[in-house]
Amino acid sequence: MAKKTVKFIDLFAGLGGIRIGFEEAFKQAGYKTKCVLTSEIKEAAITALNLNFPGEKVDGDITQIKSKDIPDFDFLLGGFPCQAFSVAGKQRGFADTRGTLFFEIERILRDKKPYGFLLENVEGLVVHDLASNTDKPGRTLKIILEKLEKELEYNVSWDVLDAQDFGIAQARRRVYIVGTRKGKISLGEFPITSAKFEDIMETGCDTLRGKFIEKLFNRYNPEQLYGKAIKDKRGGDNNIHSWDIGLRGTTTIAERALLNALLLERRKKHWAEKIGIVWMDGMPLTTEQIRTFHDKPNLQAMLDKLTKQGYLVLEHPKQKKETKDSTEDRKIYERVPDKTKPKGYNIVTGKLSFQFSRILCPESVTPTLVAMDMSTLGVIDNGGLRRLTLREGLRLFGYSDDYTLDAFNGTKKGLKQGFDLLGNTVCVTVIKAVSERMATNYKEHGGKAK
Repeated sequence: MAKKTVKFIDLFAGLGGIRIGFEEAFKQAGYKTKCVLTSEIKEAAITALNLNFPGEKVDGDITQIKSKDIPDFDFLLGGFPCQAFSVAGKQRGFADTRGTLFFEIERILRDKKPYGFLLENVEGLVVHDLASNTDKPGRTLKIILEKLEKELEYNVSWDVLDAQDFGIAQARRRVYIVGTRKGKISLGEFPITSAKFEDIMETGCDTLRGKFIEKLFNRYNPEQLYGKAIKDKRGGDNNIHSWDIGLRGTTTIAERALLNALLLERRKKHWAEKIGIVWMDGMPLTTEQIRTFHDKPNLQAMLDKLTKQGYLVLEHPKQKKETKDSTEDRKIYERVPDKTKPKGYNIVTGKLSFQFSRILCPESVTPTLVAMDMSTLGVIDNGGLRRLTLREGLRLFGYSDDYTLDAFNGTKKGLKQGFDLLGNTVCVTVIKAVSERMATNYKEHGGKAK
């Protein structure tokens, strides 16, 4: 006897990761699956979808698709973008979901009444718009749950799951929300499996050359670089700074000690009161202020040299001020140099783009991968240094090697597009685990495979 076909729609589809995990779980449970609508507006994502799901049409902006034009389906899938809820006047405030993309999900669920849904979002959704520091979830998620449960009458479960507990070599915490017409799905007590970066790492890839890499290897051997962050904004033993490798010029032990001391001290809140500004993370300090925690006979000479090299900048502290564009409902602030305050020395943090921001450790999971810095993650290979490959990126999200992003290889622009897509995708393995429980629920409550 023919298997029952489970129909679904895939909204904000991205690379199609949610549908892949969903289809794997339902096919494993004995069902056929059919995607009756795929919605995506990003051009690069559409390219990837066309490559990996040939012959299927990719529809455009879901806000322009009427509910009556969507074929009937059983499940809605969506990794929806969660913007801050629009404040629609004093009367409604956060009780209004209009103007957000969640409203499109709400609209389609109300009009089409499918059996269930699976939604994925960033962990920050849980704490967005907290009423107090202890309230969880925040009002944004509470509104979403209220819409789904009370108005749309779904049995809803939600939880924050970490991909590294599902055999993915990446620490990635995301909130998953599932709903069904019958029964209630538990999102707790999944079996824990683990992986590390070397399990998915490619080897023998071409490594890179350049001034930055040369200076890095002059100071550290490859094993010493494992897991190191490379930035001037933070301190700590796990961080490499530009002055550690002499990127802007050679520094002495004493000069590095001064820079490290200033890096930490400039973040302390008591300086804001003494300077007379609203605290910010990283304030310029005068020579006299620096002497209170790092008093050295040649302090001024070191400060002058490090400023000339570009490790330090001499600047006025910045005061927090309300801009002219502020409104009654929403105040906007900016930081403006306060020229009434004396100039001080500050670490130069945002004016140097490092070739790499972090070197991945083969024996560990990677940090949470985000679009803005995936292209600056470094991998030690054959004693040299290279960027993370798109194939490794796909594996770090649980995609099989059958999935291709080859269209984005070969050019700097293409690689950036590929990494942007990966940084915003889902972990397929986690989606499959959640979907397996949805398939079990569907079998038990009216969607049994024939």
